[in-house]
Amino acid sequence: MSAPTETEAAVRSRRGARVADVRALGQPPGLKERRNEEHWAGRLYMRSLSPYVSWALLRLGLSPNQVTYLMIAAGVAAAAVLSLPGAALWPALVAAVLVQVYLLLDCVDGEMARYLRRTSVTGVYLDRIGHYLVEVALLAALGVRAQGAWETGGYVELGLVAALGAALIKAETDNVVVARAKSGLPVDPEVGDRALRPRSTRLALARQLAAALRVHRIIGAVELSLMIAAAAAVDALVGGHTPAATRALTVLVAAVAVVQTAAHLVSIVASRRLQ
Repeated sequence: MSAPTETEAAVRSRRGARVADVRALGQPPGLKERRNEEHWAGRLYMRSLSPYVSWALLRLGLSPNQVTYLMIAAGVAAAAVLSLPGAALWPALVAAVLVQVYLLLDCVDGEMARYLRRTSVTGVYLDRIGHYLVEVALLAALGVRAQGAWETGGYVELGLVAALGAALIKAETDNVVVARAKSGLPVDPEVGDRALRPRSTRLALARQLAAALRVHRIIGAVELSLMIAAAAAVDALVGGHTPAATRALTVLVAAVAVVQTAAHLVSIVASRRLQ
């Protein structure tokens, strides 16, 4: 990467930062179109808000990695609030708001890194670990909320099963890169996106159907937090001694996680990603 010119260095300075500069340099062309990496909420509304927050944090002197730590803290705090004993509505709503903060900061740390030209392997690593941790914590917290406390009874265990499934799915994806690297292969297969398609026609059709239905999104932090808030609202409206909607959601999420863990593994092995 060539050294920035004097003019560009002035533009990229913290004190001279403008929101327009952050948007131009932190959101390069094609960023929102990265369907496999950019969250739909980012494309829909969060990328419109994030440059203002990036600008403010640049002026405060925070580094991109420090913002990543804040992102992780917001997500873990959402899980902690959600796991509070009882079935009151407010913990689910607060958790949903904190997950939105988590998503916002996830956009901001990358924008700041690109603006400052401080992208790093450490930053990528922390970002991915943060996503692992937050999604696992939220799923475990859902089980606690469905049970009503940190005690055995079935729902805490289902939440932990879903959390394990979410971690395994991410590990399955990341280990494609590890396996290729250890075998001396380039990170990306030479055939490009065609490598993602299973060689079997039936498996390919099943994969396309699952992608169209967006079933995998149910265990993502943003979608999950919104569904938890909706289930909590239903439980509050219906009343009763047990959070029936939240418990039904926990069963559904655990089932999806188990099925998706197996299906994702089969999809990878049956594709050309390991060749």
